[in-house]
Amino acid sequence: MTKSILGIIGGSGVYDLPGLTDLREVSVASPWGETSDVLRTGKIGQTDIVFLPRHGRGHRLSPSDINYRANIDAMKRLGVTDIVSLSACGSFRAELPPGSFLLVDQYVDRTHRRESSFFGAGCVAHVSMAHPVGPNLVERIATAGEAEGIAIVKGGTYICMEGPQFSSYAESMTYKNLGYSVIGMTAMPEAKLAREAEITYATLAMVTDFDCWHPDHDVVDVQSVIAVMHSNTEKARRLVARLALNFPATRDLCPAGSHKALDFAIMTAPAARDPALIAKLDAIAGRVLGSA
Repeated sequence: MTKSILGIIGGSGVYDLPGLTDLREVSVASPWGETSDVLRTGKIGQTDIVFLPRHGRGHRLSPSDINYRANIDAMKRLGVTDIVSLSACGSFRAELPPGSFLLVDQYVDRTHRRESSFFGAGCVAHVSMAHPVGPNLVERIATAGEAEGIAIVKGGTYICMEGPQFSSYAESMTYKNLGYSVIGMTAMPEAKLAREAEITYATLAMVTDFDCWHPDHDVVDVQSVIAVMHSNTEKARRLVARLALNFPATRDLCPAGSHKALDFAIMTAPAARDPALIAKLDAIAGRVLGSA
């Protein structure tokens, strides 16, 4: 039985998490580099929480400059079993106006500048991303939203663009016509890395705008996005607090297999593995590499 530790990654507008007791700030040394900020640990009720602002306090880091590997590795080293990613997004659906919350169930990766795996030359691994979010975690977030009177839509595809520019009109119309629900700049490779780390993951997409496809709305600008973010942030904090109060004390088995994502994933024979890379994978893959 593994103790549950709930990780919260705060996106744009969410740079702290009020309400934590036993608050500590922890700098985690990761072999993958520096995290976005110090990690804050504490409790809400009986649940242990680890919070990290994805862009750093003061929003210092652009989506392409975030060290996603260091962030996920640090959470793994602190024992995080489940991550709720709070993500500001644009919407492609008229029924998801600014202020809406969506629990994503699929992702499309259109990034191209980011390290997207802990594995590589010297230790090759292939994990399944067919079902990238944890169904039980999604249900718990939805239940917490209902208890707080926060409407949450379940199910939709998040396309992750490189950024930092917003979409062109042609891009926006293309993604809308492909049936995607929301667009953001940070879920990838974060979701992939969480899966490699065997951490159950879910994205709560907080809609700030209609991207630029909608004929009755202005083009996206930072000022209008920030105005909606303030309202979304207050709701997100309430939701996280409610989620933590009712979170299970021990980790359950994820129906999507996130708790055992590395079972049978490593292809490289033990004799061919790079010792330097194996040493860096101590937290991420120690469960399977230790028994190889």
